[in-house]
Amino acid sequence: MKTPFVIREAEPGDFAVLGQVMAAVYEGLEGFPGRAEQPKYYEMLDAIGLMAKKPGARLLVAEVEGRILGGVVYFSDLAQYGSGGTATQERNASGFRLLAVSPEARGLGLGKGLVEACIGLAKEHQHRQMIIHTTEAMKVAWGMYERLGFRRSQDLDFMQGALPVFGFRLDL
Repeated sequence: MKTPFVIREAEPGDFAVLGQVMAAVYEGLEGFPGRAEQPKYYEMLDAIGLMAKKPGARLLVAEVEGRILGGVVYFSDLAQYGSGGTATQERNASGFRLLAVSPEARGLGLGKGLVEACIGLAKEHQHRQMIIHTTEAMKVAWGMYERLGFRRSQDLDFMQGALPVFGFRLDL
């Protein structure tokens, strides 16, 4: 039997826990820069609640038995997306960033549930596409994105310091 989980909008009391989950997930990725290499990135994760204040941003959490074990930031306005490259210039598109699922919850469907919630929000906004980014260190998520219909879009690629970041699009 699959473990049930809930995807919901984050509340202010969730922000610190979600930031800790996200930072731990990203710092634990083999081949992904750690806190020492990219301190500003981890400061952003630690203060993830600030993302929810951006216009058109929604912070979603995934809970299992009342514990926050994952989350993502959805953007209905890509001008607020905050990535490098050209994504912030895309129109009639939504995006999400910082998808993270705690290792103890992997395989339960939380990542897919969070992505599907973002796709649902994009459709509510009547956007024609979803824009996302990933890295080589996130190959598990990369595969999930492709299974959900996202396709590589090299025009969205950029470098984050020495880290190549790869763009994807999903037609809605």
